[in-house]
Amino acid sequence: MPIVNGYDIRPDADLRGADLRGADLRGADLRGADLTEADLSGADLSEVNLGGADLSAATLRRATLSEANLTGAHLHRTILHRADLSGANLGGVNLGGADLSGATLRCATLAAAILAAATLTDADLTDADLTEANLTDADLRRATLTGANLHDADVTGTIR
Repeated sequence: MPIVNGYDIRPDADLRGADLRGADLRGADLRGADLTEADLSGADLSEVNLGGADLSAATLRRATLSEANLTGAHLHRTILHRADLSGANLGGVNLGGADLSGATLRCATLAAAILAAATLTDADLTDADLTEANLTDADLRRATLTGANLHDADVTGTIR
């Protein structure tokens, strides 16, 4: 998958501020890519490898990231409003201050993830693994946590 919307899609790519709205990136290898402030709204990132990628302040409204690998990625202040992250691996990921309102995180792995001050209103975290996650001051109003594993998670100051 070399060129999409004029951008070279490959590991370690410099995609800062890229306009990839609605792009079909299914199965792409974007390990270590710099997607800071990129717009991936409505993009299909199913099964994409974003391990170690920087998505800080990126916009992924209504994007599909089901079964994606985001291990070691940076998603600080990222907008994931109504995104589908079903079955995604977000273990140890920094999602501090991220907007995950209305997101689907069914069966997602968020073990040891940083979700401090994240917005998770109306998010679906059914059967998600939040073991040792940092949810300090996170907004969990109307979030679905049925079957979620919160073992040793820090829920100090969460809004419920």
